[in-house]
Amino acid sequence: MNQYCPPDIARVETGWHSERVGTRVEVRRWGHFGRPLLLFPTAGGDAEEIERFLMIKVLAPLLREGRLKLYSCDSISGRAWLDPSLQGVQRARVQSRFDTFIATELVPAIRQDCGNAEILLGVAGSSIGAFNALSSICRHPDLFDTAFCLSGTYDLSRWMSGQHSFDYHVSSPLHFIPNLTEDSEQLRLLRQRLIVLGSGEGRWEAPWECWMVARALGARGIPNRVDLWGKDWDHDWVTWRKFLPDYLDAWTQGWGPAAKI
Repeated sequence: MNQYCPPDIARVETGWHSERVGTRVEVRRWGHFGRPLLLFPTAGGDAEEIERFLMIKVLAPLLREGRLKLYSCDSISGRAWLDPSLQGVQRARVQSRFDTFIATELVPAIRQDCGNAEILLGVAGSSIGAFNALSSICRHPDLFDTAFCLSGTYDLSRWMSGQHSFDYHVSSPLHFIPNLTEDSEQLRLLRQRLIVLGSGEGRWEAPWECWMVARALGARGIPNRVDLWGKDWDHDWVTWRKFLPDYLDAWTQGWGPAAKI
């Protein structure tokens, strides 16, 4: 029995070696039925980080009621961004390969687990996980319909060692969203999606990064919402455990791209 997961919550452990990222990636699932959500860990986190930091505990009511089916995986790209031995182009290359893993390996596996080859996923994350959530929905609006980005770091150029590679450009929504052509299918689908950008205004938070993303999205007609939670909320799991359950409670009741915001 896992000490961090309530005993009545269905929990599945899996993983596989991915040639795309050159390592084994661990994947975890909680819940047995409901809307599927991919929840990315923070920068150095693994597939069980959200469990150790008690996110499963606060989401347990949604999991028990069969409203939410939750997935997480190792933060392959996040570890690369933290690795001081790598140059910017190398970090961006890992980020791009991780995105390919998500789109071509993980999402198909989740769809198979859900018994629906076309189901759209929600995606969420905090800190660097918020960047991964944002990048995933912006790059693949055919796979994801709603993103919940909490306390995000969205401009990763500070870790690029002064470089700007193709891998970085296509991974960074702040850079590629302004260049999407009006007739692109990607932009057409993004205009039917919803991206929530939440942030505290306390210690270690950077709410201005939410506004940078919101301006880039809004300029292209992509639905988004900025939620600032106030100065009492820091860049910390206490904050994320407070606000993510509220978002997902509404989302599993039908709130999302089709709803008014």
